[in-house]
Amino acid sequence: MANRSKPIFTYSLFFLFLLLISHLSSVTLAGNVTYDGRSLFVSAQRRLVISASIHYPRSVPDMWPGLVAAAKEGGVNAIETYVFWNGHELSPGNYYFEDRFDLVKFASIVRDAGLYMILRIGPFIAAEWNFGGVPVWLHYVNGTTFRTNSEPFKSHMKSFTTYIVNMMKREKFFASQGGHIILAQIENEYGDIERIYGEGGKPYAMWAASMALDQDIGVPWIMCQQYDAPDHVINTCNSFYCDQFTPNSPNKPKIWTENWPGWFQTFGTSNPHRPAEDIAFSVARFFQKGGTVQNYYVYHGGTNFGRTAGGPFITTSYDYDAPIDEYGLKRLPKWGHLKELHNAIKLCEKPLLFGNSKLIKFGDLQEANVYTDSSGGCVAFIANIDEKKEKIIIFQNKSYIIPPWSVSILPDCKNVIFNSAKIKSQTEIVEMVPENLQISESWSIFQEKVGIWGKPDFVKNELVDHINTTKDTTDYLWYTTSFSINSGENLSNLSLLIESKGHGVQVFVNGQLQAVNYGNGSDSKFNLKTPITLKAGKNELALLSMTVGLQNGGPFYEWVGAGPTSVKIFGLKNGPLDLSSYSWAYKIGLEGESISIFKPYGNGDINWKPVTKPPSNQPLTWYKVMVETPSGNDQIALDMQSMGKGQAWLNGYAIGRFWPRPSPPNDKCTNTCDYRGKFFPDKCRTGCGQPTQKWYHVPRSWFHPTGQNMLVIFEEKGGDPAKITFVKRQVKTVCAFASEDYPSVDLDSMDSNNVNFKGGSAKVHLSCPNGRIIKSVKFASFGNPSGSCGVFMHGTCRYTNSVSVVEKACLNVNNCEVPLSEEKFGNDLCGGIVKSLAVEAICS
Repeated sequence: MANRSKPIFTYSLFFLFLLLISHLSSVTLAGNVTYDGRSLFVSAQRRLVISASIHYPRSVPDMWPGLVAAAKEGGVNAIETYVFWNGHELSPGNYYFEDRFDLVKFASIVRDAGLYMILRIGPFIAAEWNFGGVPVWLHYVNGTTFRTNSEPFKSHMKSFTTYIVNMMKREKFFASQGGHIILAQIENEYGDIERIYGEGGKPYAMWAASMALDQDIGVPWIMCQQYDAPDHVINTCNSFYCDQFTPNSPNKPKIWTENWPGWFQTFGTSNPHRPAEDIAFSVARFFQKGGTVQNYYVYHGGTNFGRTAGGPFITTSYDYDAPIDEYGLKRLPKWGHLKELHNAIKLCEKPLLFGNSKLIKFGDLQEANVYTDSSGGCVAFIANIDEKKEKIIIFQNKSYIIPPWSVSILPDCKNVIFNSAKIKSQTEIVEMVPENLQISESWSIFQEKVGIWGKPDFVKNELVDHINTTKDTTDYLWYTTSFSINSGENLSNLSLLIESKGHGVQVFVNGQLQAVNYGNGSDSKFNLKTPITLKAGKNELALLSMTVGLQNGGPFYEWVGAGPTSVKIFGLKNGPLDLSSYSWAYKIGLEGESISIFKPYGNGDINWKPVTKPPSNQPLTWYKVMVETPSGNDQIALDMQSMGKGQAWLNGYAIGRFWPRPSPPNDKCTNTCDYRGKFFPDKCRTGCGQPTQKWYHVPRSWFHPTGQNMLVIFEEKGGDPAKITFVKRQVKTVCAFASEDYPSVDLDSMDSNNVNFKGGSAKVHLSCPNGRIIKSVKFASFGNPSGSCGVFMHGTCRYTNSVSVVEKACLNVNNCEVPLSEEKFGNDLCGGIVKSLAVEAICS
């Protein structure tokens, strides 16, 4: 085999000792939670916490057990969630805790899974959620300014916080009551903007901390990004990297509340991806540098159902490139690579929590942190922070090759069981497989009237703010006016200029759609200048102003408005005609919304018009069709690429806003993603020139098990509903890659019931999901193959019978492993290089 120096896997009995103490990683639900500068104490025992954010309203109750189970299987021991104030307190004192907002049910599932819970009450949460989670009605309570020393705001914030705390106490969920909630959070990322609030900033932050402490929950409170958090409240870090973070007191532990494994999206942008190697590097560095609580924000992102997306312009999908995808499927290799990391860290738990730490520098960009305890335990994290070059490190008289931008973990200070840059987990290629709508009852349509339907809500000689008018009860607000054009005017060169605070507008002149424009996620403001067709005499102008989610953060964000601020016509003989101060009639929302046209058992007077074929390219149209439930158990989405922009419902459940808005062709996309070096949201992007979101998740539980389902779509600007399809999310291709110098330990076997520390060859592992079998091997190459899953290529060194070796081990079974051994591939192939095995297989 290879002559290149590589670790020799001779495992000492110390590993057995590590496993005997690995029960420290299990969850014990009882006892007070305290802390010192090293860690949390739960039931008087030090704990390492690896946590996963799962937001209960961004999935459905039927998904919750599977999501929590997949997180636990992935090696986390805690679940974190925000509490969504505006989803719970619909009006002052009117609370809602049902369906997707059943917080108690979600918390019970976490408890029953044997996991800790971190409850981030906020109640301001940001989170790309509409209005940052704060109820819109609170903005209109007299004298209220959000997140400052404003008595009305503080009163309502305290009332909601107390309501949630008392709810958790009644259920005995706090660890001090024998429950599983070990941390709670008040406020959110306020330290970054506190100074902007002037004299009201710091007093508000200190009040929030004091109010929280007065709740007497028996577990610590945290404040993320709160650099001046008072004593008895732990300040925490949110970032892509938190290894260099230091709390504001030596008596507080190092906690990372948000490690971002991907990034959010706005309509009209390309898709960001964070490499698994870099996430693992950041986590390993955090624990290397004394961190003891780490949370992935988010581990499962889910879906912004209905109108819950913030931004503005945040997509309906909140997939976030997270370890568990929007549909609840494990994202491989990310999920698998992090699982191995978590298992490796847990084997280091006792020295990390109890041992003495020593820093060893091997150069400017290479270092090790070594932890030793009184029982003889020794743990080492060796880091190479060089972004380009691997480094040979001599540690305790042994040679280790550390790839660039990576951390190797040695639970016995001798043997590498994990390196953050070496992914052993398989990769899965997810396909969205089309399935035509099985229509059981033909299409029907309902046409919205252009402009005022019914009577105007009010008339004013000015352009009003959109959000202050609708109070976010709808995305839509009609602005209508009329004006006259003299018969002697030249009508061939007229233009309309609309200046708007956002988010979008459709322009109708004399009942005809003339133009559409929108802002974007970087700037919701826009100007629309368009040629306009008028007639001599009276003309009717109707503007449909549209919001696409409300601002979810920033200083004084609640005062950010929307809607047109100036409307002018150019090209007339007497100069511009300013319509801004004309008499404008207003109508809030759509007629279809007012009669709940999307509900299966709504208004019986709805005048649906049956059609043989649904009309296309027709604005302001409601479509209804009865469809059969898709077969099988695969997760389902709607493919809306043929549509323009609007909203969709199934059986009355709000799927969300759809908008296949494409990103620019040159939106920072790259053909490959180099994990090395610090990540930032524009580093690794795909999908330039393509719609940001094509597919819209429809949970299986929303379908009737048998029979008909009512699909309702509102199309704003025009599309072709006949081309809408369901798609099934399936994994058909699985790949694996390993090299001879990869750690060969099976970390899954490292528990007290199944101990196996034998060394040997590295292996590739393949498995088809949902019990399916491997039906063919599309590619296999042992030697120096290159490429990635789906585009592997043979190298200059190649064992010609590689496919046969893999087929013998893997065909017609659900899972298999193939060792990179001389027994399988011989010992006379291309001496002097480290050889690798790349495999691509097809599942049944």
